[in-house]
Amino acid sequence: MKEQDMQITLSTTKKEKPKAEQLEFGKTFTDHMFIMDYTQGQGWHDPRIVPYQPLELEPSSMIFHYGQSVFEGLKAYVTDEDEVILFRPEKNFQRLNNSNDRLCIPHVDVDYALKALKTLISIDNDWIPRAEGTSLYIRPFIIATEPYLGVSPSDRYKFIIIMSPVGSYYKEGIHPVKIAVESSFTRAVNGGTGEAKTGGNYASSLKAQEVSEKLGYSQVLWLDGVEKKYIEEVGSMNVFFKINGEIITPALNGSILPGITRDSIIELLKHWNLPVSEKRISMQDVYDAYKSGQLEEAFGTGTAAVISPIGEFLWNGEEMVVQNGETGELSKKLYETLTGIQTGKIQDELGWTTKVEEKITL
Repeated sequence: MKEQDMQITLSTTKKEKPKAEQLEFGKTFTDHMFIMDYTQGQGWHDPRIVPYQPLELEPSSMIFHYGQSVFEGLKAYVTDEDEVILFRPEKNFQRLNNSNDRLCIPHVDVDYALKALKTLISIDNDWIPRAEGTSLYIRPFIIATEPYLGVSPSDRYKFIIIMSPVGSYYKEGIHPVKIAVESSFTRAVNGGTGEAKTGGNYASSLKAQEVSEKLGYSQVLWLDGVEKKYIEEVGSMNVFFKINGEIITPALNGSILPGITRDSIIELLKHWNLPVSEKRISMQDVYDAYKSGQLEEAFGTGTAAVISPIGEFLWNGEEMVVQNGETGELSKKLYETLTGIQTGKIQDELGWTTKVEEKITL
């Protein structure tokens, strides 16, 4: 598919942009969105950028009944030189295709998807907030649209990209969060959809999240679905532990989402020649390290927060306070380095950032 195949219809009205201090995650959306359709026998077709608007779908569309959908999340940043950059965007579209495999959705062309995204960002460039700690959140997703109630893969899909200006995840710097270890509910098992970024994974996690919030804990740490013993991930993040100088994260096992921030942190730690391991680790291992004074830090990683220090775990009724409930030195250094690279304030020695070269003036 060639770039000139894309049709662009510009919005005739301009929505009011919120001030930086008013930004909330995922509440406000830019003027335009990208859409491309898939029809069996024809492939992906009719790529277009149109004004942000409601979708018109038949009530029998398969997305409503069987949840065949995948999504991604990434951000665009503005540097001090007013350049727009993306952080490892090709990884997001590659992971989208991995999710597509699991959900029986046809692949998208990674290069074309990235070109479409850059064009969309160029059109809505003025929506990217410039204030410290802000960014443009990007949500690519695919939904099944065939009007059919049979249980089978859809023969029609829509690939859509919408964008939302967002403020800093932490209003006053990074602060440790409190995590409840989940021992009753199950998020995913090997052979399920845990390693795919699909909506059903998040819907099934809501009940445990609701229970933990009532206890005063902001997120849930999921254990494996078979033995309820081995650590997998936090609700919206991968998780790391610093134990006796070694940084450990659960190995990808088929039920853990392969986070792009997770991968970046591993590469960054190796770049710094720090000992980092991907391996199976149990909650008992973490508890033993805590009791012996060897649990030095714990933190989550993800697109929204980048680094989220963990100040406390609740496990089997016992509160485990990490680093006196304060942000650890390593967590802070990782956060400052990664956000520095993402915003162009720190030199990108690992070749992770991509510039959005063209700005389309409307």
